[in-house]
Amino acid sequence: MNRAACLLALLLIAGNAHAIDAERLEDPALQQRYEQLTHELRCLVCQNETIADSNATLAADLRREVREMMKAGKSDVEIRAFLTERYGDFVLYKPPVTPRTWLLWAAPILLLLGGAAVAAMVIRRRMRAARADPATLEEEPENL
Repeated sequence: MNRAACLLALLLIAGNAHAIDAERLEDPALQQRYEQLTHELRCLVCQNETIADSNATLAADLRREVREMMKAGKSDVEIRAFLTERYGDFVLYKPPVTPRTWLLWAAPILLLLGGAAVAAMVIRRRMRAARADPATLEEEPENL
């Protein structure tokens, strides 16, 4: 019985916290802008979620901060600039391409090229070894 009461209390607390955070803006256009902007900002705790999708306390604080700045008449550019100044480019889910972020954007291509280079070296070495000793090309026995 105690477990059920604790679970119910936790659900009520969590639901209440979510209801406070889910406060909607009066203007539908402003609400749409808010939702779009919160999907462009990264949760600094979760790191792979936007602040709109995260349940972390910091994400809730950031959503509240964005909502308050929008109510104060700040533009999306001003809000992004404020958060970037405070938390760095990492807060943006899609950071801009700048000299500081070139490695971040180029990393997938560099890793792919590096993997292709390693594969080519391994293939060349095996081909050289096979030319030097043709017996290595014979099939191995099945009962190993």
